Amino acid sequence: MGHPREPREPHHPYEPHEPHEGLRARSRRGTMGERWWSRRFIDILETICDKGRLSRGRTYARSGRVLELDIAPGHVAARVQGSRPEPYGVDIRIEAYGDGDWEVLTEALAARALYRAKLLAGEMPPEIELVFGDCGLPLFPDEQGLEMECSCPDWGFPCKHLSAVLYLLAERFDDDPFLVLAWRGMPKQSLLDDLREVSDDVPFGERLSTFYEAGTSLARLRHQPSRVSAPADILLRTLDPPAVKARHIPITDLLRPAYRRLIDPRNPGEPSP
Repeated sequence: MGHPREPREPHHPYEPHEPHEGLRARSRRGTMGERWWSRRFIDILETICDKGRLSRGRTYARSGRVLELDIAPGHVAARVQGSRPEPYGVDIRIEAYGDGDWEVLTEALAARALYRAKLLAGEMPPEIELVFGDCGLPLFPDEQGLEMECSCPDWGFPCKHLSAVLYLLAERFDDDPFLVLAWRGMPKQSLLDDLREVSDDVPFGERLSTFYEAGTSLARLRHQPSRVSAPADILLRTLDPPAVKARHIPITDLLRPAYRRLIDPRNPGEPSP
């Protein structure tokens, strides 16, 4: 996926320090990603990418240095203002699935009435990742499925320009979960049209017996292999946090050490990221 480590990009005396007028991340501190699908994407990045460069990328994302960000099937193109006057070009690529693959995926999603209903209502059910996995077509890219390039001279990987774009991409996913599917090659409206067509073909009375069934058996869930080890507090990241505080501290921040101790009783917990 990456390049061998080389010296960092040298500092240039004309590097601008004033605020930039590009795209700005909404998050002002900590990590990014508010919904389960964007957090899943960020968790993968933080597993396979250098944390120091990702941290500098967050700073770039928050300071308006990403000037453009365009998402197309299998491709993200962006321009990022770095230390030189000319912005750097960033390209991020994954596999966009073809019509045959999407036909299989759409049939698998439509076969579960509850998933289909949630998608038609504009929701992204967490179980959708299992459906993709069962079809042998991962929803999110891993290290082998993510190709990234930047025109900057920094050979460290990923550079801060790439990292900034990745974090802003996660916030785009926050705004519209169907962008995750569009990046894989299926526009939102096309998917919804296909799901409605399948729904119209099957009388509702014939779907009552399976409407509330789980999409994956409990035995299958117990033996589902994990492609990327999930953080101990993944449930807290996935669910919308309750508006509850104790001594002005959000309840989710207080629960994270307990979740970590459940995974490893020897772990006394660590500060929330």
